[in-house]
Amino acid sequence: MILDEALKGQLAQYLEMLENDIDIKVSTSDDETSRNMMELVQTLSSMSPKIKVEETELKRTPSFSVNRKNEDTGIVFAGVPLGQEFTSLILALLQVSGRAPKIDEDLAEKVKNLDEELNFETYISLSCQVCPEVVQALNIMSVLNPKITHTMVDGAVFKDEVDKLNIRAVPSAYLNGEPFGDGWMTVEEILSKLIGGPDASEFDEKEPFDMLVVGGGPGGASAAVYGARKGIRTGVVAERFGGQVLDTATIENFIATKRIDGPQLANQLEEHVKDYDVDIMNLQKATSLDKKDKFIEIGLENGASLKSKSVIIATGARWRTINVPGEEEFRNNGVAYCPHCDGPLFAGKEVAVIGGGNSGVEAAIDLAAITEHVTILEYSDAMKADSVLLDRLHSLENVTPILNAQTKEITGTDTVDGLTYVDRETNEEKHIDLAGVFIQIGLVPNTDWLGDTVERNEYGEIMIDKHGATNVPGVYAAGDCTDIPYNQIITSMGAGSLASLSASDYLVRHTESSEDKREKELVEK
Repeated sequence: MILDEALKGQLAQYLEMLENDIDIKVSTSDDETSRNMMELVQTLSSMSPKIKVEETELKRTPSFSVNRKNEDTGIVFAGVPLGQEFTSLILALLQVSGRAPKIDEDLAEKVKNLDEELNFETYISLSCQVCPEVVQALNIMSVLNPKITHTMVDGAVFKDEVDKLNIRAVPSAYLNGEPFGDGWMTVEEILSKLIGGPDASEFDEKEPFDMLVVGGGPGGASAAVYGARKGIRTGVVAERFGGQVLDTATIENFIATKRIDGPQLANQLEEHVKDYDVDIMNLQKATSLDKKDKFIEIGLENGASLKSKSVIIATGARWRTINVPGEEEFRNNGVAYCPHCDGPLFAGKEVAVIGGGNSGVEAAIDLAAITEHVTILEYSDAMKADSVLLDRLHSLENVTPILNAQTKEITGTDTVDGLTYVDRETNEEKHIDLAGVFIQIGLVPNTDWLGDTVERNEYGEIMIDKHGATNVPGVYAAGDCTDIPYNQIITSMGAGSLASLSASDYLVRHTESSEDKREKELVEK
């Protein structure tokens, strides 16, 4: 039984929400995955009179399509969409039946206006927390536009296909047979890749903000909410709303929420900010900050410029790279940073983890359950992870720790085939044959774009005082991009609120009120 009674109970509640009839067309053979797939679709049919199942032959076997009655909708699941993808299946059923997808009206209209055949395929793993967001975005587009099709492909089921395409990271989306994009993508991001983003003129014409937040992660979202609640004109410009939380697996230390997936929390952050009158400018990268007279100007990569009386920098951090030959060349082709997302693609193979801190040891433990063997390389002479993690690591027979190992090169042709390192004790160069390398050596702040305008320390972190203020009047900073001692979601949120309150106080003390201005104008007259 692939669905337990508790899951069936939840499913029954959703199936009651179906609005119109659905035809499921299933293509199976005589293998275990096909039998599980047939059991799943027959269970769906038995639980709702609006679902009919018929056997057919699709491009891939096993797979099934979800369609409106007498109309192929273009949504296909190649593999059994359980695990992280079970929600994608439920949403597809509801949306194909006629329930409107939760999507901004302007975005929906842009999807409907796409006038070309777009056939998407997304390779996923069922343990990937990011994959469902991409699958659901492309499914929505398929529902809205009959010229768009989308197939979710479980890489573990269609392993030969994955190997042929040298896919070593998920989600990996293809369009009309060609690579389209890797990693997290929303409908907005997909449209941006298809038709381009907004013109610079749309930003240049905006009135100056009272408070402009640069960054859309936990710190930025918190700052925006606090600013909007003060009743001041607030904007958020973000490279991608949600930030690094989008790439985070299960979160269990966010107080009052025992367990939540990163993408789910990111969605909640965005929805909370949207409850207020905040101008959200997503998919926009800040490239400069200049203090000019009474305004601070933020330059954007598209050439536009935004003005604000105060600015809060909350650009977060990114995975630290090791900067050796092969790392960039084989990124997403054997070099990975998310063991939860990409680990299943290396099932039965030998991999390495670089980094002996908590994140590296946790990654090695997770990968040991999937792969043939894990080598974990630590630069220093001792692992830095917590003792409870090290005890677990040392109990695993298929994990080999190597200390004093300096990675020199990641080797391969089309994809990774090994790693060369130097033994720092003997200075001897050694090589390991591998299929993948997971890099887990911490974070680096996203502050390069600031140049010399804002004071930073030797690590690139923005230096702030107890109010979150930088050395530039009116400019505040919060979260992982600053020199606060701990990089945690909850500390970033607190720092965001602190910076926002401080910026609000700055505005009160340094900005003329409308009444003051009117009085001044009368005096001048």
